[in-house]
Amino acid sequence: MADSAQILPLSHTKSSEKPPVVVKKYANRRLYNTESSSYITLDNLADMVRQGRDFVVYDAKSGDDITRGVLTQIIVEEEGKGQNLLPTNFLRQLIGLYGGSMQGLVPKYLEHAMSSFAQQQDQMRAAMQKTMGSLFPFGNIEEVGRQNMAMMERAFNLFTPFYRGVESDSSAPPTEESTEIAALQAEIERLKGELAAKKK
Repeated sequence: MADSAQILPLSHTKSSEKPPVVVKKYANRRLYNTESSSYITLDNLADMVRQGRDFVVYDAKSGDDITRGVLTQIIVEEEGKGQNLLPTNFLRQLIGLYGGSMQGLVPKYLEHAMSSFAQQQDQMRAAMQKTMGSLFPFGNIEEVGRQNMAMMERAFNLFTPFYRGVESDSSAPPTEESTEIAALQAEIERLKGELAAKKK
């Protein structure tokens, strides 16, 4: 797996040692790094993310924070290069959640899932360093990635009509997956209750 596809450890997602780099985006789409006083590209920003350097992007004219949009643009650029990190079915499910009643819960779940994946990757890397030095079983890391993506797709099924098929078959013996789905569904109902209480 390419280095660019690896998940950054939690400690590297935001640097506490240096303040975020301020980047300004101009009308001609050029990006200006105020720290280095130079124009940069989306590739430069992607490298900063991989290095654990935090940054914020502001619209040079309005002053609006457009960091989220620029990060999304970086993902689109990476996918366009053939990285293919996000499965098509996952993207369809994600798009389908926009505007739905569950939209508010998705960011929190995705952040938790990716944090868990980063922790697992760190644990595997530490274990391999103890046993094999600098040699890493890349196949095992890829397997962890597949397992985490499968977990995320199962969770997304909770937000779609697909999971009702699991509920309707009450005669079937409970499986590990159905138990996991029931637990996640209970958590969703709890969060919905909290949101409803806050609105009152």
